[in-house]
Amino acid sequence: MASLFSDVSVRELPLFPLPEVVLFPEHPLPLHIFEYRYRMMMNTILESDRRFGVLLLDPETKGIAKVGCCAEVLRVQRLPDDRLYVWARGQQRFRVLEYTRTKPYSVGLVEWITDETPDQDLHPLAGDVERLLRDVVHLSSKISGEEVNLPDNLPTMPTELSYWVASNLSRGVHGEQQHLLELQDTATRLEREMEILTSTRNYLAARAALKDTLGSSD
Repeated sequence: MASLFSDVSVRELPLFPLPEVVLFPEHPLPLHIFEYRYRMMMNTILESDRRFGVLLLDPETKGIAKVGCCAEVLRVQRLPDDRLYVWARGQQRFRVLEYTRTKPYSVGLVEWITDETPDQDLHPLAGDVERLLRDVVHLSSKISGEEVNLPDNLPTMPTELSYWVASNLSRGVHGEQQHLLELQDTATRLEREMEILTSTRNYLAARAALKDTLGSSD
């Protein structure tokens, strides 16, 4: 993934603010494009390198985050009324330095950002996060009565795992996801995810115990 961006550290990028969406590297992004300005944007980027930037838009304050994730369009379905269904995937994170254009859609000068090189082996920490994740999935299955499984291709590298966990947090935690996206230290991101997963596991364990107690009293 890094090789796609090694030629330049700063570039102009079309920007797409989206409410309640925090995109992470390698995470899929399906979109329904219906606004005229964003149809224009898609048609333009499809004629170039098929990349655009996704930024979190606060639906209440209309504030737009300064750190986002670049997306590459993988597939497009054009509809008869010029709407589009777009399937994209997250690539590299970026920080907006300045807006160079705002109409008909925003274009910004962005710099790519990456995590700092760790000074320790992060695989043990990533292993702890994965074990907590599996506990949460197991307890979720027990409570719902439905089988819940992690994907077979769950990332094994610490940074990629930290992105996967962050991108799959429950809905309604976009502020937390944005914080995790902006972090440039994999260890700090994994440690925060451990806190979130531990809290979730404890909550689910209590619910599972209550369910067992009520079930045994029947």
